[in-house]
Amino acid sequence: MIRALREEFYKDVFVPGTNEEFNPELEKALRVADFMELGEVMMLDALNRNESCGGHFREESVSEDGEAQRKDNEYAYVAAWEWNENEPILHKEPLIFEKCRIENKKL
Repeated sequence: MIRALREEFYKDVFVPGTNEEFNPELEKALRVADFMELGEVMMLDALNRNESCGGHFREESVSEDGEAQRKDNEYAYVAAWEWNENEPILHKEPLIFEKCRIENKKL
């Protein structure tokens, strides 16, 4: 749905003014385009994580008591998304915990 909205925006956007002067309307349109791309990447990232952690909560990733179930062995990385014209690309940088100890978990 976000992709369809973004495509419609790019197809139908109207920016008054010219490119010969400072154009705040162009700046606003570019900001909307940036937010649409950011929203799409945020949704892809959320769909990519099959766990509940922090502010990210998935109904299928909870305990019988309703507590969040993390999957540190699968998601102990920093996600950085590279935007390209076709499909955002996920880059992962492993998290290495040097100053803390996690009981009974292997990362």
